[in-house]
Amino acid sequence: MRIIISPAKKMRVDVDSFACRGLPQFLEKTEQLRQRLRGMSREELKHLWRCNDQIAGLNVQRLQTMELRKALTPAILSYDGIQYRYMAPGVFTDEALEYVQEHLRILSGFYGVLRPFDGVTPYRLEMQAKLSMGQEKDLYGFWGGSIAGLLRSGTDCILNLASKEYSRCVSDYLTGKTRFITCVFGERLEGKIVEKGTLCKMARGEMVRYMAERQIEAPEEVKAFDRLGYRFSPEQSNNTMYLFLKED
Repeated sequence: MRIIISPAKKMRVDVDSFACRGLPQFLEKTEQLRQRLRGMSREELKHLWRCNDQIAGLNVQRLQTMELRKALTPAILSYDGIQYRYMAPGVFTDEALEYVQEHLRILSGFYGVLRPFDGVTPYRLEMQAKLSMGQEKDLYGFWGGSIAGLLRSGTDCILNLASKEYSRCVSDYLTGKTRFITCVFGERLEGKIVEKGTLCKMARGEMVRYMAERQIEAPEEVKAFDRLGYRFSPEQSNNTMYLFLKED
């Protein structure tokens, strides 16, 4: 089983807590992206990144000095969003760290797919960014089926904890031989099930922590997840979607 999650926009450097164990598997494609971005003007990059001047300045500087093979941070520690704060990998046991290294994969517009201990450097490039690469009009075309191909080569089941922006680069390329199960975290509102962004990110991080602590090997085991007020809803779930409802 593989667990997929989204990255976070905010990144940090931590070269001391854990040692990296390798480089990203699609580093040659990442080098192509770096070259493409370096050839763009500050205004073009600001438009691509959809950010303010301060964030643009920081990431232009990062891009100019970017090294892809040294002074790297393990991917699991490099992202600093809500999901990662609730996952809290910095205080994982050794067993939990080994679990995520085997099972967890982080999707990325810049790196494609990352194992937790792959060494990375701060970047800014969302999967849905309209960045043309050669004949491809965007990153979905650039990555094509390569991410899904790598994931399905090592498992027959993928548990999806990623956003739609990222999960589509996997789900669009899977064959019927690979189970693809999406975990949905919602609550009832006026008779409908709604997902709230911040709460979903919190729950996804908690789910990864839950699985690592319990060394879960089969997707059915996650149905017992009961954190942050969520409970599995068997009536509204099926073989491809597990719905967790937040209780009042």
